[in-house]
Amino acid sequence: MLILQKTAGTFPKPSRRKLYGVLRSLNFHPGRQYLHKLVLGIETSCDDTAAAVVDENGRVLGEAIHSQTEVHLKTGGIVPPVAQQLHRENIQRIVQETLSASRISPSELSAVATTIKPGLALSLGVGLSFSLQLVEQFKKPFIPIHHMEAHALTIRLTNKVEFPFLVLLISGGHCLLSLVRGVSDFLVLGKSLDIAPGDMLDKVARRLSLAKYPECSMMSGGKAIEHLAKQGNRLCFDIKPPMQRAKNCDFSFSGLQHVVDKIIKQKEKEEGIEQGQVLSSAADLAAAVQHITAIHLAKRTHRAILFCKQRDLLPQTNAVLVVSGGVASNMYIRGALEIVANATQCTFLCPPPRLCTDNGVMIAWNGIERLRAGLGILHDIEGIRYEPKCPLGVDISNDVKEAAIKVPRLKMNI
Repeated sequence: MLILQKTAGTFPKPSRRKLYGVLRSLNFHPGRQYLHKLVLGIETSCDDTAAAVVDENGRVLGEAIHSQTEVHLKTGGIVPPVAQQLHRENIQRIVQETLSASRISPSELSAVATTIKPGLALSLGVGLSFSLQLVEQFKKPFIPIHHMEAHALTIRLTNKVEFPFLVLLISGGHCLLSLVRGVSDFLVLGKSLDIAPGDMLDKVARRLSLAKYPECSMMSGGKAIEHLAKQGNRLCFDIKPPMQRAKNCDFSFSGLQHVVDKIIKQKEKEEGIEQGQVLSSAADLAAAVQHITAIHLAKRTHRAILFCKQRDLLPQTNAVLVVSGGVASNMYIRGALEIVANATQCTFLCPPPRLCTDNGVMIAWNGIERLRAGLGILHDIEGIRYEPKCPLGVDISNDVKEAAIKVPRLKMNI
């Protein structure tokens, strides 16, 4: 029995009749013949409903996305049942718009690729349920996608990047460093021991009530921090980077959040204001938090590069450092990581901002990569399950810790 059926009593699956009606309504062109691979990618791992059709040359033939950001900003965070309901209400329309824009019929697809891990269980279930009906109706192969693998491989759609390369994946839900040796061959050098950087930045933004700034009212917490930090002076606060003495590549952000909470309480007391009111030093604190986050990410990444070169896991020159995920769209953090790349003779690459956040293009492209490699292509969909928590690759973080590599200090003139 599929796990997705556990929630069927609360939110019933789309009926086959309704699904088929939607598909029949599309403007198909069955006379055309496609001799190359075409993959429909579907993404519902968190709070964005997205889909895209990509061909084997990396051309995006059609895409659509429905963002739930505005809804969740009002509740101060993502509420899983609300996210699930919004996915259910929009997934048919998003897939329809994607196929219509691409002028591709389901019968012309080589496969359907869908995120099944990791993510919010209720959200993953919506995408999986819809996709299984689609592949069953049109007798297409199904390619289950690991969300973080898709983020890591997106750079190969936009740039000619050969394996191996080092990737830093930073988002609201994830933070990890991995050596990418192949389409499904990952060595994890370090990961967050608690919360992700995007989660921490969002919580700090909420604690600072940044949504009360008119220009930040419709921004995510991380975007609001980045925007306000441009107006602040980070030197007004002396905050130490986390894990300074730990010679590994792991990350920690909960301690930083705790320190910032204490600073905010103290400042509220000094200014005689209540929680929820805006501090006069909010911009300065935003700048300080952003800077420390960037420094922490940069130092661990620096050690990862040195470790990989020491073990001949990366070439000594012209190695590639890729930074992807939602937090990778923060230009200040990018600047710190680019300094590390230059100091270690690495090529620094990031997908364009629109492909750093969750999207259907990265899922479809991961499907293309797996088709090419002949990996994880399923013709029997019985027993397919989603996995809310799932590691990526093989963890070698203990090897990094034992190497105890000292990282030289760099001037971070960002």
